[in-house]
Amino acid sequence: MRAAAIQLNATAEKARNLERAADLVAAAAAAGAELVVLPEKWNLLGARDDLLEGAESIDAGPSIAAAGEWAREHRIHLVAGSIAERAEGEERLFNTSCLLGPDGALVAAYRKIHMFDVDVGGVSYRESDTEQPGSEIVDAEAGGVRIGLTVCYDLRFPELYRILAVAGARVITVPAAFTLETGRDHWEVLVRARAIENQVFVIAANQHGQAPPHYHSYGRSMIADPWGLVLAQAADGDGFAIAELDLERLKRIRESLPSLANRVHTAYRWPDPVEARR
Repeated sequence: MRAAAIQLNATAEKARNLERAADLVAAAAAAGAELVVLPEKWNLLGARDDLLEGAESIDAGPSIAAAGEWAREHRIHLVAGSIAERAEGEERLFNTSCLLGPDGALVAAYRKIHMFDVDVGGVSYRESDTEQPGSEIVDAEAGGVRIGLTVCYDLRFPELYRILAVAGARVITVPAAFTLETGRDHWEVLVRARAIENQVFVIAANQHGQAPPHYHSYGRSMIADPWGLVLAQAADGDGFAIAELDLERLKRIRESLPSLANRVHTAYRWPDPVEARR
């Protein structure tokens, strides 16, 4: 399977973002990608009011509809990064990643579990002011390969990735708007760590550049293999990283260094209480 991680600089201008995403998806498909991953908030990245105004239903909104058209046109599996989803009956939004099939149909939707409520680089991020966490871990099949869905800050929570791997995922996608401040030190380290410890391919599609009101994303979208090798990395600016996912190599790695099979799950018990000590 040939896969691509799209890198773009989304802003609060939704029409402009969709046009740019369409071009990049087409270019990746033309380069042979069968699985294409867009970044987090690829259709709109902006201030709280921008997100509230631009939030959409994943069933009837224009962004996922457009992504479905691109998937159908290019006959690809497309992870439509994530968008701000407005769900019926919910006051707050979800940060939702959608997997679309080559027929353009919605295969699976994952609502980001871990909210980005942190203080870094002199900026306070409070994702939970606008969005609420999902509660389900989601994986689905794409072209005969089990794909695990995650979003950005999830990358710091290895439990999620281990569960996906144990459930059968061989590829895990990470649409992101990883900040410049944390990305310089942590982005590649975390992507490669999740790939190594779970013996999976990780496709990490990141935003780059600035967006209102205070976003500055790191870029360096990449694809890592189950040995932790970076197979491809996007250059600065809009573009994509593309690589062949050698599933036979994955199988050989799991057979020769069977860390997943060697797990002793009966020995792993959470401390009581489970809250982390500060």
